[in-house]
Amino acid sequence: MSKLGVNIDHVATLRQARGVRYPDPVTAAGIVELAGADGIVAHLREDRRHMQDRDILLLREVVQGQFNLEMAATEEMVRIALSVKPEVVTLVPEKREELTTEGGLDVVKFFKPLKKAIRRLQKGGISVSLFVDPQRDQIKASEETGANTVEIHTGHYCDAKDSSEGKQELKKILVAVEEASHRNLRIAAGHGLHYKNVRPIAEIREIEELNIGHSIVARSVFVGLNQAVREMIALIK
Repeated sequence: MSKLGVNIDHVATLRQARGVRYPDPVTAAGIVELAGADGIVAHLREDRRHMQDRDILLLREVVQGQFNLEMAATEEMVRIALSVKPEVVTLVPEKREELTTEGGLDVVKFFKPLKKAIRRLQKGGISVSLFVDPQRDQIKASEETGANTVEIHTGHYCDAKDSSEGKQELKKILVAVEEASHRNLRIAAGHGLHYKNVRPIAEIREIEELNIGHSIVARSVFVGLNQAVREMIALIK
């Protein structure tokens, strides 16, 4: 049974659209946890397009469950993480021009700097997850870096144009999960998951955690954040 981590970035996106003080992602985190989510996820981007440094500091103070900080493996972000000390850091690729994270880390290509960053974070008492595409070589390299967890990128599955393509992408995820389960890695999954496509992923018993944000925040516009989280929990549990 998968745990649910709720990414609250897009609450901050709405706030930053006007440069005002509301809606407050820290308040959102409290509602999400009261609704039954197991953790809070927030991505501090280099360009600070949504989450701000102050948000991350306040979230560390108020989050009662697991706090998962998504970030690029840069010197600035590693220093921030070591100061804030979330339970988990998820290392993700980051490009300024992208709307959202477009794919997984190339762990094979950036093996040495990732391994160095992981060691520093773990030495600071932080568990490290790598956001990777569902590919055997990336899973293997992730284990070799010493990472604790792989979060499998589900974006291609979610973006499938028809059921046939969706099944093909699901098979890739299943192969990646099998690979990771044979290695010394915990398994999470996320990106693009919503109320109509989450069940096949949630049914993969090796996946311990689903991290979902945009669809929950979008649904909350119509039903409220508390209800949106509860509906997702009902689907995955």
